Amino acid sequence: MVDYIKAKKYFGQNFLTDTTIVEKIIQSMPDTRDLSLVEIGPGLGDLTKALLGRYALLAYEVDEDLYEHLKIAFKEEIKTGRLGLVFGDVMEHWQNKSLKNSPYWIVANIPYYITTPIIHKAYEDTNCVGMMLMMQKEVALKLTATSSTNKYSSLSVLASVLSDARILFDVPKEAFNPSPKVISSVVKIEKKREFKDTFCGFKAYLSKAFKSPGKMLKKNLLNYYDQERLFEVFGRFKIDTNIRPHELAAELHFRLFNSLAD
Repeated sequence: MVDYIKAKKYFGQNFLTDTTIVEKIIQSMPDTRDLSLVEIGPGLGDLTKALLGRYALLAYEVDEDLYEHLKIAFKEEIKTGRLGLVFGDVMEHWQNKSLKNSPYWIVANIPYYITTPIIHKAYEDTNCVGMMLMMQKEVALKLTATSSTNKYSSLSVLASVLSDARILFDVPKEAFNPSPKVISSVVKIEKKREFKDTFCGFKAYLSKAFKSPGKMLKKNLLNYYDQERLFEVFGRFKIDTNIRPHELAAELHFRLFNSLAD
């Protein structure tokens, strides 16, 4: 670890230093040499260096100290155009536009507080076709959960409807400096569907459906939809009127949303 750069708590920084984990991530990437990559939060650049061995890369770094360090560490790669380095909050750069004007994958070791916003934004961005994300294991379990399990949530539904998401492997605390308090997981997400015009609508539907997870789905939705219309759609898809949000399969949530949106 670079001695003069310390991890900042307010950025949720934990630098990946285990070269074995770095190599496992590289080996798990799609086997396409011309793959276009965006790295969010390259940190000290350990994963960045390994990625540049195979791919050209666009990286976003919000920490000014790290940005200055990366400019020096990858001076040649930046000069040749193999690495594009952007300073600033990626969410601000992502407002109302894609991070790239062509299909790309995201690679990131993201802190807990920004994990869900980044995933939502990546699903919304039609140019983003996949993600290789390191995140808190608890979030990874929610992302990949199936119906009728205790981790199943609106995020699980969104991930299932839009992508194939799977946990590849766990990463121990000792792989980072400083060590986090929780175990992390590397998750591979390959998008399989786009519905840009209705994405915000589906997110809003899921927010309503899971507003009170312990209540019946119909009670959550009756606050927003006409009762007669709601019961007609439930009947059409043979959905039990006593079902709770976490008991309904992701594709049925999507069908329900589409029918209620008509």
